[in-house]
Amino acid sequence: MTETSQQTLSGHCLCGASGFVLIGAHNWVGHCHCESCRRATSSPFTTWIGQENGTWELIGNDIRTYDSSTGRQRGFCAACGSQMFYKSDAYPNEVHFYAALLDDPLTVTPTRQYHAEERLSWVHLSDGLSMK
Repeated sequence: MTETSQQTLSGHCLCGASGFVLIGAHNWVGHCHCESCRRATSSPFTTWIGQENGTWELIGNDIRTYDSSTGRQRGFCAACGSQMFYKSDAYPNEVHFYAALLDDPLTVTPTRQYHAEERLSWVHLSDGLSMK
Protein backbone atom coordinates (compact mmCIF):
# COMPACT_ATOMS: atom_id res chain seq x y z
CA MET A 1 0.00 0.00 0.00
CA THR A 2 1.27 3.46 -0.75
CA GLU A 3 0.98 6.26 1.74
CA THR A 4 -1.88 8.56 0.74
CA SER A 5 -3.90 11.30 2.37
CA GLN A 6 -6.93 8.94 2.45
CA GLN A 7 -5.11 6.10 4.21
CA THR A 8 -6.39 4.77 7.54
CA LEU A 9 -4.02 2.56 9.54
CA SER A 10 -4.51 0.81 12.85
CA GLY A 11 -2.20 -0.74 15.39
CA HIS A 12 -2.34 -2.37 18.78
CA CYS A 13 -0.32 -3.43 21.79
CA LEU A 14 0.98 -6.93 22.55
CA CYS A 15 -2.20 -8.11 24.31
CA GLY A 16 -4.58 -6.30 21.94
CA ALA A 17 -6.37 -4.39 24.72
CA SER A 18 -5.18 -0.95 23.53
CA GLY A 19 -4.66 0.46 20.11
CA PHE A 20 -4.72 3.45 17.80
CA VAL A 21 -6.04 4.55 14.44
CA LEU A 22 -4.11 6.92 12.15
CA ILE A 23 -6.14 8.76 9.53
CA GLY A 24 -4.59 10.37 6.48
CA ALA A 25 -1.05 11.31 5.59
CA HIS A 26 1.75 11.13 8.14
CA ASN A 27 4.04 14.06 8.87
CA TRP A 28 7.03 11.71 8.61
CA VAL A 29 8.24 8.15 9.26
CA GLY A 30 11.75 7.60 10.56
CA HIS A 31 14.17 5.71 12.76
CA CYS A 32 15.28 7.28 16.05
CA HIS A 33 18.65 6.37 17.57
CA CYS A 34 18.48 8.53 20.72
CA GLU A 35 19.40 7.01 24.06
CA SER A 36 15.97 7.77 25.53
CA CYS A 37 14.16 5.80 22.80
CA ARG A 38 16.67 2.96 23.05
CA ARG A 39 16.13 2.65 26.80
CA ALA A 40 12.35 2.98 26.56
CA THR A 41 12.12 0.20 23.96
CA SER A 42 15.09 -1.99 24.98
CA SER A 43 16.20 -1.93 21.35
CA PRO A 44 19.03 -0.33 19.34
CA PHE A 45 16.59 2.10 17.64
CA THR A 46 12.88 2.50 17.04
CA THR A 47 10.79 3.55 14.07
CA TRP A 48 8.24 6.31 14.57
CA ILE A 49 5.28 7.68 12.65
CA GLY A 50 4.79 11.40 13.26
CA GLN A 51 1.02 11.99 13.10
CA GLU A 52 -0.68 15.40 13.14
CA ASN A 53 -3.02 16.06 16.07
CA GLY A 54 -6.64 15.54 15.02
CA THR A 55 -5.72 12.67 12.67
CA TRP A 56 -5.27 9.92 15.25
CA GLU A 57 -7.42 8.20 17.86
CA LEU A 58 -6.63 5.95 20.82
CA ILE A 59 -8.91 2.92 21.11
CA GLY A 60 -9.51 0.11 23.59
CA ASN A 61 -8.58 0.10 27.26
CA ASP A 62 -7.14 3.07 29.08
CA ILE A 63 -3.63 3.94 28.10
CA ARG A 64 -1.37 5.17 30.87
CA THR A 65 1.38 7.74 30.48
CA TYR A 66 4.83 8.12 31.95
CA ASP A 67 6.65 11.46 32.10
CA SER A 68 10.02 10.27 30.79
CA SER A 69 11.52 13.76 31.22
CA THR A 70 10.28 17.33 31.47
CA GLY A 71 7.76 17.99 28.71
CA ARG A 72 7.86 14.42 27.37
CA GLN A 73 5.33 11.63 27.84
CA ARG A 74 5.33 8.03 26.74
CA GLY A 75 2.02 6.20 26.52
CA PHE A 76 1.68 2.50 27.24
CA CYS A 77 -1.02 -0.16 27.56
CA ALA A 78 -2.17 -0.48 31.17
CA ALA A 79 -2.72 -4.23 30.71
CA CYS A 80 0.49 -5.48 29.06
CA GLY A 81 2.86 -2.50 29.30
CA SER A 82 3.53 -2.18 25.56
CA GLN A 83 4.70 1.30 24.58
CA MET A 84 2.13 2.99 22.34
CA PHE A 85 3.18 6.60 21.67
CA TYR A 86 5.44 9.52 22.49
CA LYS A 87 4.42 13.17 23.04
CA SER A 88 6.76 16.10 23.47
CA ASP A 89 6.30 19.80 24.14
CA ALA A 90 8.94 20.26 21.42
CA TYR A 91 6.40 18.91 18.88
CA PRO A 92 3.07 20.33 20.11
CA ASN A 93 1.11 19.58 16.92
CA GLU A 94 1.90 15.88 16.56
CA VAL A 95 2.18 12.57 18.39
CA HIS A 96 4.67 9.83 17.50
CA PHE A 97 3.39 6.25 17.18
CA TYR A 98 5.46 3.07 16.96
CA ALA A 99 5.47 1.75 13.39
CA ALA A 100 6.11 -1.80 14.64
CA LEU A 101 2.68 -1.79 16.33
CA LEU A 102 0.78 -1.33 13.06
CA ASP A 103 -1.43 -4.22 12.01
CA ASP A 104 0.59 -4.15 8.80
CA PRO A 105 3.94 -2.39 9.40
CA LEU A 106 4.77 -2.68 5.70
CA THR A 107 2.23 0.07 4.95
CA VAL A 108 4.79 2.70 5.98
CA THR A 109 8.34 3.27 4.83
CA PRO A 110 10.92 5.20 6.89
CA THR A 111 12.41 8.12 4.99
CA ARG A 112 15.01 9.41 7.46
CA GLN A 113 16.98 8.72 10.63
CA TYR A 114 17.12 10.95 13.70
CA HIS A 115 19.82 11.44 16.34
CA ALA A 116 22.43 9.64 14.27
CA GLU A 117 25.15 10.96 16.59
CA GLU A 118 23.71 8.65 19.28
CA ARG A 119 23.56 5.58 17.03
CA LEU A 120 25.23 2.49 18.49
CA SER A 121 28.47 1.75 16.65
CA TRP A 122 27.40 -1.82 15.90
CA VAL A 123 24.20 -0.73 14.12
CA HIS A 124 24.82 -0.65 10.37
CA LEU A 125 21.70 0.16 8.36
CA SER A 126 22.04 -0.15 4.62
CA ASP A 127 18.81 1.67 3.74
CA GLY A 128 20.58 4.83 2.54
CA LEU A 129 18.33 7.12 4.60
CA SER A 130 19.61 10.56 5.45
CA MET A 131 20.80 11.13 9.02
CA LYS A 132 19.44 14.11 10.98
